[in-house]
Amino acid sequence: MIKKFLIGSISFLIISSILYESVFIVHQIERGIILRFGKVLRKDGKPIIYEPGLHLKTPFIEKVKMLDSRIRTVDVQADRYLTRENKDLIVDSYLKWKVIDFSKYYVATGGGDVDQTETLLKRKFSDRLRSEFGRLNVKNIIMDSRGRMTIDVRDSLNHGTITDPSKGLMNQSNLFHESLEEKRRQIFERDVSSNSMAILGVKVVDVRIKRIELPSEVSEAIYQRMRAERESVARRHRSQGKEEALKIRAVSDKSVTEILAAAECESLRLKGEGDAIAAHLYAKAFDKDPEFYSFFRILKAYEKNFGKKRKNNLMILGTSSSFFRYIRSSNIKN
Repeated sequence: MIKKFLIGSISFLIISSILYESVFIVHQIERGIILRFGKVLRKDGKPIIYEPGLHLKTPFIEKVKMLDSRIRTVDVQADRYLTRENKDLIVDSYLKWKVIDFSKYYVATGGGDVDQTETLLKRKFSDRLRSEFGRLNVKNIIMDSRGRMTIDVRDSLNHGTITDPSKGLMNQSNLFHESLEEKRRQIFERDVSSNSMAILGVKVVDVRIKRIELPSEVSEAIYQRMRAERESVARRHRSQGKEEALKIRAVSDKSVTEILAAAECESLRLKGEGDAIAAHLYAKAFDKDPEFYSFFRILKAYEKNFGKKRKNNLMILGTSSSFFRYIRSSNIKN
C-alpha cells in the first residue's frame, strides 16, 4: 500500500513538473522567444515570437526568454556640440526606443542586455547629433529647427548612413512627383547599412532635444556685450534727455523773461498813468491853495530827511532858515 502511494506521489510530482515546465505565460508588456539548446527556435527560417497569453513548450529541452516590448526612454547626458561656425552649444536630449526584432535583439545584445543596448544607442545618437550640429549654424538650429534635425537623426539611427550617395539619385525621374518624405523612405529602405540600430533588432521611436544652452564662458561674454550695448543705449537716451531738458528749460526761461518783461512794461505803463492822474489831481488841488502845497512839500522833505531810515543824518541849519518856518510858526493858515 505504501509502495503504491509512493509510486503515485512520485508520478504526480513528475507529471506536475512536466506540466509546469511545459506551460508558460507571456505578460502584456513582454514578448517571448524559445531557446532550444541555446539557439532561438525558428519556423520556416523565421524566429517564433510568442505574443501575450498562455503557451506550451517542450519541457526540459526548451527555455523561454522574456523580452520587454515597451518603449523605453534613454536620457542622454548634456554635452558640448560644435556648430558650423565653430561655436559650442550645450545640448540636453533624450531618445525613445523599442525592440522590433526580438530574436535579433537577443542574439546581438548577448541575451537582451538593456544596459548594453542603451550604451550603444547613446554613443551612436551622440555621433549622429554631433554630425547634424556640425553642418548647421546657430540660427538654423534655433529657428528650424529642431524638428527637422531630430527627424534626420532618428532616421539615421534607424536606417544607418547612406554609403553610396549615387544610389539615392538613380531613380529621381520616377520619384519626381513624390514627396520628400517618400523619397527619403525609399532611399533608406534600399540602403540600410550595418551601422543602423536595425542590426540590433531595435528601433528608435523618437528623438527630442530638451534644452540648448551656451557654455558659461560664452554666456558671460554675451551678457557683458549685451550690458555694454544697453549701457550705450542708456547713455544715448540720457544725453538726448539732457538735450531735451535744456531745450525745454531754455524755452521756459524765454517765456518767463517775456512774461516778466510784459508785466514790467504793463506795470510801468499803469504806474505812469497813475502818476499822471495823481499829478493832475495834485495840480488841481494845489492850484486852489498854494500855501497848502508849500506846506505839503515841506512835510515830505521832513519825512525824507528825518524819517526812520535816516537815523544817522546830521543837518546844521539856522533856525531862521525857511526849511523850519512851519516849525517856528505855531499858526498855520488854513
